[in-house]
Amino acid sequence: MRAQGFGLGLIIGMLLMWASGQGLPSATGKNLPEPPCIPATAATDYVHSVIQADRTFYTTEIVERMQVRGTAVASEHWKERGMLPLPAQFLKEAGLLMRGDDRGIRVRLLSQWPINKDNRANTDFERTGLSEIMVDGGRPYTGVVTQDGASYFQALYPDKAVSQTCIGCHNAHPNSPKKDFKLRDVMGGILVTMPLSQSSHK
Repeated sequence: MRAQGFGLGLIIGMLLMWASGQGLPSATGKNLPEPPCIPATAATDYVHSVIQADRTFYTTEIVERMQVRGTAVASEHWKERGMLPLPAQFLKEAGLLMRGDDRGIRVRLLSQWPINKDNRANTDFERTGLSEIMVDGGRPYTGVVTQDGASYFQALYPDKAVSQTCIGCHNAHPNSPKKDFKLRDVMGGILVTMPLSQSSHK
């Protein structure tokens, strides 16, 4: 998808300097002061902002528009049937592309009511985070976790229903544990994980 590729390229480009601990790039010059590093909270905000914008545009301007016109349909089995991926699958595929980049940046969906069991919370941080963002849907739940001896900053952002497509799919799906979602409801979370040092993702 063209929008997906652009968004991922923008994310990686913005964060290359952060990932190497050098901060934001500055104009060329030998005597310019060293720019400050980007805080981890700001870096994950950047990633989430681009991912969320990409998926919202894909949902409202591609999936919904093409389905209304009858030119294409989004399907859970999109690969086999040659159809459009669902918005949740769009985000999942974006996350898989990030893993392939080997920068240590990870993005995935989480939910207390997952249709796909891969989206269940697996850690104490994820379980607590899902509970917290259900209460406060404004800012993400954040913290530092250790995985395989390396430190990572994690931010779990509320994932709200932005369209009737999201609601209709979840409420009608036979495997959905919750079938009464409404617009703007928090349906789960988007987890962004970033290494706190270069060695974390080597």
